[in-house]
Amino acid sequence: MTGQSDGSRATLTDGQKLDWLRLLRSENVGPATFRLLINRFGSAGAAIEALPELSARGGLKRRIRVCPREDAEREIASAKRLGASLVAWGDQGYPRQLAHTEGGPPLLYAAGNFSVSRLPTVAIVGSRNCSALGRRLVTMLANDLGAEGFAIASGLARGIDAAAHQATLSTGTIAVLAGGLGHIYPAEHVELANAIKAEGMLITEMPPDRVARAKDFPRRNRIISGVSYGVIIVEAAARSGSLITARFAAEQGREVFAVPGSPLDPRAEGTNRLIRDGATLTRKADDVLEVLRPMLGLAPPPVAPLSEPDVDLSKQADLDDTDRRRVFDALGPSPVALDDILRLTGLSHGQLMLALIELELAGRIERHPGQRVSLT
Repeated sequence: MTGQSDGSRATLTDGQKLDWLRLLRSENVGPATFRLLINRFGSAGAAIEALPELSARGGLKRRIRVCPREDAEREIASAKRLGASLVAWGDQGYPRQLAHTEGGPPLLYAAGNFSVSRLPTVAIVGSRNCSALGRRLVTMLANDLGAEGFAIASGLARGIDAAAHQATLSTGTIAVLAGGLGHIYPAEHVELANAIKAEGMLITEMPPDRVARAKDFPRRNRIISGVSYGVIIVEAAARSGSLITARFAAEQGREVFAVPGSPLDPRAEGTNRLIRDGATLTRKADDVLEVLRPMLGLAPPPVAPLSEPDVDLSKQADLDDTDRRRVFDALGPSPVALDDILRLTGLSHGQLMLALIELELAGRIERHPGQRVSLT
C-alpha cells in the first residue's frame, strides 16, 4: 500500500517542496540551518536567492554551490519511479517523534504504509554477526512489543536488524536506510526491503541514487533513534555502531535499553557497559513497557503540516562586521553552547542565528547536539 494516507494534508505546494529540496541539497545547508533560513526569509525560494550573499559574508571566497532546479526535479522523479514520496516535517508519513527531534531532516523519502508512522515506535539494533540466542531474543522482544501496538524501527543491516524487521512485518516495522531507495544495502536484503515496503515503511533522507558510504551510517543512526521512544541494544561489541545509536538516543532524550550478555562474549561488551552506565537492563518486553507506557500519555502533540510563513524576515536582526567578529572570536575547536555565546557577545538571539547561518554556509562551523557549535 504505497503512500497510504493518514488523513492529514500538507500545506506546501509542489513548487514549494521543490524549492525545499533545492535548499536542502545546496552546499553546507544542514537541517538546523535549513530551518533558520526558512524562518528568516519566509520561503525556501527567497533563502536560495540569499545563499551567495550570506556565504560571502561568512567568509566563503568562491560562489556557493546551489542545487539546480533540474537536479531536484530529476531526484523527485526518480523517487516516484521507485514508489516513494517526498515528505516534509508534518506531512503524512513523516514520523511524529522525529519531527520533535533536534536535527531531524526537513525532508524524507518514504515508501510503504504511511499509517505505520503514527504508531509509537521502539528501535532495536545490534550486532551484524549475532548469535543464535541473540536472534531468538530479538524475535521474542519484537513480537511482544508489536503485539502491544508498537512499531519496530531498525537499520536493515544483517543480524539483529534483519531479525527485528522480519519479526514485525505484520505488526509494523520501519527500516531507516543509510543510502537511497534505489541502492538497498546490503544487497541480499532487497527481498526483505520489498516485504517491508508492502506492509511497513522504508525511509531515508538520501537521494534515490545515493550509494551508502561509511559516513552515512551514523547519520542514519540518528534517525533510527529519532523516530523512537527508546532504543534496545542487543549484542553490541565495544566499538559497535549500535553504541552510536545509543549515544544519539541519550542526546535526543530517548530511553536506552540493553540486553545483558556473558562477560566472556565480545558481542556483549558494549551492551554490558551500557547497563553499567545507566541503561535499563532488558530481559523481556515487560522491562521496556514498564518504562515506556507512562510516557505514552505525555506523547508530543500532533505535528501541524509545516508551511512557509508569509512574512519576509530578511530585514530583521541585521549584523555589522564587528558583530560577526564577536561571534567568530567566541568560537573555538571545542563545542560551545549557544547560550554561552549569547552571554559573551551581548548579541540578540536573532543576530546570533544570522551569524551562525553565514558561518555555516561558508563551511566554517560545525553543529553539535545540545545546541552547541564549534569551528571546523
